[in-house]
Amino acid sequence: MIGEILKKIRNIYGYKASELSKKLGISQSFLSEIENNKKQPSLELLKKYSEIYEIKLSSLILLSENLETEQQQSKIHNNVFIRNMMINFINKMASDNKIE
Repeated sequence: MIGEILKKIRNIYGYKASELSKKLGISQSFLSEIENNKKQPSLELLKKYSEIYEIKLSSLILLSENLETEQQQSKIHNNVFIRNMMINFINKMASDNKIE
């Protein structure tokens, strides 16, 4: 999830992808792969991010971990909601089809 946080921070700071990729010394396509969680940035690259944004490296990692935890909890909540909806639907159908 580090890529997602890095993209959100880039947008908050108002950098275009082309601008940030130059500052980081990487290609724009590699930046895109990082931000879409297709590639993982090296520790050295994360240090460059933290210098550009003037954020501690540990804070970047913590933000990423918090986002991942939040998304997992949201996914669990969504799965429980869907499961409960399906159970209610099945129970409703079963009660509608009862023969007395």
